[in-house]
Amino acid sequence: MAKRTGAVALAAGVLFALGAPVAVADAGSVEWIPAVPGVSLDVTAPAVRAADGGVSFPVLGGGADALELGGAALLDGPGGQPLVLAGLRLRLSGGEGELYARTVVDGRARELALADLAGVRASLTAEGADLLSSWSGTEFQEGDGLGEFEVTVPQEESPRPSPSPVERRETEPPAAVVAHAALAPGTRQTVTATGLTPGAVVLVAIDGDTRYQDTVDAEGRIARSFPVYDTAVVGEHAIELTQVGVDRPDFTLGFTVH
Repeated sequence: MAKRTGAVALAAGVLFALGAPVAVADAGSVEWIPAVPGVSLDVTAPAVRAADGGVSFPVLGGGADALELGGAALLDGPGGQPLVLAGLRLRLSGGEGELYARTVVDGRARELALADLAGVRASLTAEGADLLSSWSGTEFQEGDGLGEFEVTVPQEESPRPSPSPVERRETEPPAAVVAHAALAPGTRQTVTATGLTPGAVVLVAIDGDTRYQDTVDAEGRIARSFPVYDTAVVGEHAIELTQVGVDRPDFTLGFTVH
């Protein structure tokens, strides 16, 4: 698709094949075939790449009016750093709906309505267009398309309440550790956390300064390595891990520079 002056024109389409509300192990899937010029799409588990060049997100629960999707979308393009879209969910009603996502804007985590769904078209909301414009440096406008979404939810005879992603992972208690309790300037530190919510976005702050964000893998784990600069102050330092929009424990850990 060619670029318009001051905007980006995108192909779009949505096909819904929905049954009754379900909450089963195989609760369906949502395939996203992107059509964003200059932008590639990757995912984190349990989402996977599809054979047609798109990506497929498993439906974790919900029904025809509210679908929670597993995994996170990673947009890569002119913005330099990938744009992480986690906590994806679709709200549908009467052939229309919205696509929601969690991400980090100006150093703060927030949830936004990324796109409106109407008939066969998925179009950016005003805040979705602002997000992509700010990230990519290319102007997007409200109403620009986002790609093709194909939603499939199987039929179940006896619907039952859907467990949340948090309820699905109770086997491993959350924990976090640093690789080195004490280390010298000019070296590297690593913080590892386990028992987290797969697909969640985690903010990593060093001494109160949010410097990194990571997406929890399918095993509920992150590992972030970072430099301890030559100019690091001798003494105690703090690492804070915060899961965005997830009702799970956050962590504060300490280490010493000597």
